[in-house]
Amino acid sequence: MLRNHVLSAAALLLLSSAAATAAEFDAASYHDAQCMKCHGTEVYTRDPRRVNSFGALESQVAMCDANLGTKLFPDDLALLVEHLNTNFYKFNN
Repeated sequence: MLRNHVLSAAALLLLSSAAATAAEFDAASYHDAQCMKCHGTEVYTRDPRRVNSFGALESQVAMCDANLGTKLFPDDLALLVEHLNTNFYKFNN
C-alpha cells in the first residue's frame, strides 16, 4: 500500500515537473536564440518561399528541430509553429 502511494507521488511529481517545463517555454526567445543562428527572418517572407501552408510550416519546424538535435517537446514545437505563424506566415490553421 505504501509502495503504491510512493509511486503515485513520484508520478505526480514527474508530471508536474514536465508541465512546468512546458509552461516555461518562450517561443519568441527560443526563436531568437536558436532559429536565428541559421537564418534571418527573410526566409519567412522571401518570394517564392518554401513553406506555403500551416502543415508545411509544422513539417519544416520539425525538420529543423531534428537537424539541430534540440529534441523539443511536441507542445513546445507547437508553440514555436504558432509563434512563426502569428508573426510571419499568417496561415489559416
